[in-house]
Amino acid sequence: MTGALGSRPPAGGWTTDHLEAMPEDGRRRELLDGVLLVSPSPTDVHQIIAMRLGVALEQTCPPDLQVTQGVEVRISNRRSFIPDVLVATDEAARRRAGHYAPHEVVLAVEIVSPTSQSMDRITKPALYAAAGIPFFWRIETAGGITVHASKIDPEHEVYQPFGTFSDVIDVPEPWAVKIPVNTLTPRHL
Repeated sequence: MTGALGSRPPAGGWTTDHLEAMPEDGRRRELLDGVLLVSPSPTDVHQIIAMRLGVALEQTCPPDLQVTQGVEVRISNRRSFIPDVLVATDEAARRRAGHYAPHEVVLAVEIVSPTSQSMDRITKPALYAAAGIPFFWRIETAGGITVHASKIDPEHEVYQPFGTFSDVIDVPEPWAVKIPVNTLTPRHL
């Protein structure tokens, strides 16, 4: 079934099967409880930060993990999100399925944009934690770059903050990471 953006939603809402049938046209499509969310193309600032963070993480990433960008995480057949940067198991990356299950993701990173504030600050972290993704970073860009690092409290399925960084991201987990924030900053930010 091909789902065109202008068509009516399917009875019961959109699913990941519908997403797979949609054209590869560069649009970012995510699902929230069967509701199709279509985001505008990310800004150059957003993409530069994501690219630089991915490269910096890759430099120290253990061999059993892979760093990537813009790959779908299927929480369920009615919930699917695309973190800006993510770290998944190498085994999952070798599957080449084009998406990950939450248990295959170690770190999800969202870069807050003006059009994604509520999703990146509230909705996605809550659903990533409920799905069991161990680590979540939120990157704020207003007034410079600030990285908010969180780790899951598995008993309560919520993230607990364990660091806010505006000079150097310095965390011991999911592996020892030390990244100067200025290396992520676009020239014109």
